[in-house]
Amino acid sequence: MADSGRILDSLSTSVLIVDRDRSLLYLNVSAETLFGVSRNQVRGRPLAELLEDSAVLDAVIDRAASTSRPFSRRELALTPSNGDGELIVDCTVAPYEESGAPGAVLIEIVDATQHQRITRETALLTQIGGSRLMIRQLAHEIKNPLGGLRGAAQLLARQLDDASMREYTTVIISEADRLVTLVDTLLGPGHLPRKESINIHELLQHVGHLLAADAPAGVVVDRDYDPSLPPLHLDRNLIIQAMLNLGKNAMQAIAQNIASNGGRGGRLVLRTRALTNVNIGARRHRLVASVQFEDNGPGVPEHLRDTLFYPLVTGRADGTGLGLAVAQDLVSRHDGLIEFESRPGLTTFTILLPFHVTDHTGEAS
Repeated sequence: MADSGRILDSLSTSVLIVDRDRSLLYLNVSAETLFGVSRNQVRGRPLAELLEDSAVLDAVIDRAASTSRPFSRRELALTPSNGDGELIVDCTVAPYEESGAPGAVLIEIVDATQHQRITRETALLTQIGGSRLMIRQLAHEIKNPLGGLRGAAQLLARQLDDASMREYTTVIISEADRLVTLVDTLLGPGHLPRKESINIHELLQHVGHLLAADAPAGVVVDRDYDPSLPPLHLDRNLIIQAMLNLGKNAMQAIAQNIASNGGRGGRLVLRTRALTNVNIGARRHRLVASVQFEDNGPGVPEHLRDTLFYPLVTGRADGTGLGLAVAQDLVSRHDGLIEFESRPGLTTFTILLPFHVTDHTGEAS
């Protein structure tokens, strides 16, 4: 095993060997890094201790063991017990007779989380571009006749002597105005972002105070900031609006949860972190600010996840479906992106905003 162990340790792929009882016989260096453990600490321990739920991986092992042939699964969701979050992996399990333990298998795991994230973000950026074009075309088509409708209602109101009849024209005018406001929201700001150097925590504190003031009874707004974050180059009003949209969306999810579980409290966490070497679409950024809104609501319904940032898509009967679409558009104006992860009881929306750092060559990154 010594020679093969040296070879396995040189691989970037994570390799584990377990016996027929699912006890760990070996981990290579990549597997130690992936699961955040030392092989000496876990040798002889159950494989299940590395994962919050090992049922999915157990099924792959069972298939390989029962057929005595290698078996592979792509895009398997695994959650390590080290608390680093869910991983998407490609996994191959094969019988391994060299271990000296009958029924042992070798598990090869390739971390596909980053690849899937890049693929998802590229699709999301394409979606944003298509949605923005569709929205603007639709908004202009709606706004033009609304002006004529409102003007005609005003002219008609002047010709009516009966006050009760003028009530109808008042309704027409007010509804036309409401639709114009809605259309203006769809069109978004009509100017380029007015960027300035801003401490993101200043904006987040302001948003946090507004959210706390409107929070349902029993809801706690917590803050978990990274004070080392340098200033960002942002349009203050646009980013505040984007963060407010995410925060209000989280509060509504928490309120929904409180209403359905007998009045127990909720929690919203505002969190900031600095991330290094992050891809946003096809572009790689050396340093990115992560601004998270984490709630303990019911989670995003499965059928909405692929279209959540489309305009007019909502999971609430009283929702407009504009909040997330507008927020995504405002963040994209800063070369950023909003992404999310969700399961029942824990949903996190993350705003990624790149720092535009200038290196010694004068090149921005």
